[in-house]
Amino acid sequence: MLRNVESKDAPSLCEIYNHYIAHTVITFEENPVSPDEMHQRILNVTASFPWFVYEDQGNITGYAYATKWKERSAYRNSVEATVYLHPSATGKGIGSALLERLFAELRTRQVHAILGGVALPNSASVALLEKFGFQKVGHLKEVGFKFGQWIDVGYWQALL
Repeated sequence: MLRNVESKDAPSLCEIYNHYIAHTVITFEENPVSPDEMHQRILNVTASFPWFVYEDQGNITGYAYATKWKERSAYRNSVEATVYLHPSATGKGIGSALLERLFAELRTRQVHAILGGVALPNSASVALLEKFGFQKVGHLKEVGFKFGQWIDVGYWQALL
């Protein structure tokens, strides 16, 4: 079931996100996020943008949201999309369902450009973005440093 995020979801979202912080370079955060911090992030995002969760038999298995791309006013019709899945939920179409719902909502909000940043390599995230028509528009070399290694970031873009 896809639904809007709720404050009570913060601990489940932390469980998903903190896995990626602790075990991957997919996020450049290096310290676990507390439920209180995640709750504040939910409030900050949902004040202006959509955030959806995928719930399966009472368990949140993924989430997606949009945030402002940049602060300057001319960027007001551009957003960055983020999707995270519980490690056991990958390859089941949940990411696609979340992105589909996110795109549908963003179309109602006068969003024109959606960007997705991907720590590379990450073939699963690239495949998901490209499935939805995103095209690679940039590649930044060695902009992140985590777990003793330099990490590249690619940017993909889709126009609505």
